[in-house]
Amino acid sequence: MTDTTSQLDVPLMDLDAAEPAAWSASTWFAVLSMAATSFALVSAEFLPAGLLTPLARDLGVSEGTAGQVVTATASVGAVAALLSNVLIGRLNRKTVLVGLSALAIASNILAALATDFWLLLLGRAGLGIALSAFWALSVAVVARLVGANATGRGMAIVTLGVSFATIAAPSMGALISDWMGWRSAMAMTAGLAALAMLLQLLSLPTLPASASNSLVDVFQLMRRRRVQLGMLAILLLMTGHFAGSVYVRPFLEQVTLLATGAIALALLGFGIAAVVGNVAGGRMADINIRLALTVTAALMAFAALALVLWGAHIGAAFGFATLWGFAFGMAPVVLPTNLSRGAPDALEAAGSLMVVSFQVAISIGAVVGGYVVDSYGATGPLILTAVLAASTVVLALLQPRG
Repeated sequence: MTDTTSQLDVPLMDLDAAEPAAWSASTWFAVLSMAATSFALVSAEFLPAGLLTPLARDLGVSEGTAGQVVTATASVGAVAALLSNVLIGRLNRKTVLVGLSALAIASNILAALATDFWLLLLGRAGLGIALSAFWALSVAVVARLVGANATGRGMAIVTLGVSFATIAAPSMGALISDWMGWRSAMAMTAGLAALAMLLQLLSLPTLPASASNSLVDVFQLMRRRRVQLGMLAILLLMTGHFAGSVYVRPFLEQVTLLATGAIALALLGFGIAAVVGNVAGGRMADINIRLALTVTAALMAFAALALVLWGAHIGAAFGFATLWGFAFGMAPVVLPTNLSRGAPDALEAAGSLMVVSFQVAISIGAVVGGYVVDSYGATGPLILTAVLAASTVVLALLQPRG
């Protein structure tokens, strides 16, 4: 059904047991080019968080309106994820990836040069297409580069770009904006995308498509029980995470009574732990994916609940916020790898369903979390996180081994 079938030499039943082969220098280079691309795209995605005030002032809109540039990226991305693998047909996947980087460059340049808010939204919509189409292809491409039994390790390296971008982009954007203006910060993300495209051109092997996908192929995957469980795991765990993590700062302010500097330090610990969790999640996913999903969800559930119970104490708050970050770092590796195990013959189509699941979970989490915090206070969203993460533990135990 997809271009990955001939690349998957390891039977599904042996995926957790097989010993990953050593990677060649060319394989490392190719995987690192994918990591560079994820860093460039996610940096551009999160950049507005540090630019909203000067951006809004320059374009003559409110900060709330300016914040919709993030919504535009996510909304367009959800549709793009569903259609991307259908629209690319039988194009060489290397060509597609390079083209997506080119689209990111053009989108970031348009955003940097935008003279009104609508041009800015148009640029961000282009970024949403590039971002979601890249992630929809990522698992399939990584599996072809490193082999099916090392997909978790490969995705861990690719998603390290996400962790670093999440930490660096908002703060670096604010600093560059203060120094050179918000347009220069936007333009620099175009430079990052150009560097990623150069690395792709130099390192990625040719990746011909053996077959094209149709929208019917994508939806037919949803009839597989393992795919259904994989999508549900994403929806539960990521809805829980985004419902609670957005309101960690209010919790630390209102319950732990931390000052701004201490909160920033706690959030930095969250980010650093996410990087470590990313690496750990990749190794565990290749050894035993069901155990990896169980551990990821259990750690998040425990961390959120422990914050509710003991978060008034500063040491406990720092420790459990860091543990939550570790669990969150595991999730972007473990969840896609888990879903892909239900469709080893259709990794690209499964990638589309994976990205759509993430986008839907983010949207639901933001809406539900906002309602809960307004209705039940700062601890409410964290309790919701713990409940949904614990539900994911149960779901993980229901999955077949392998």
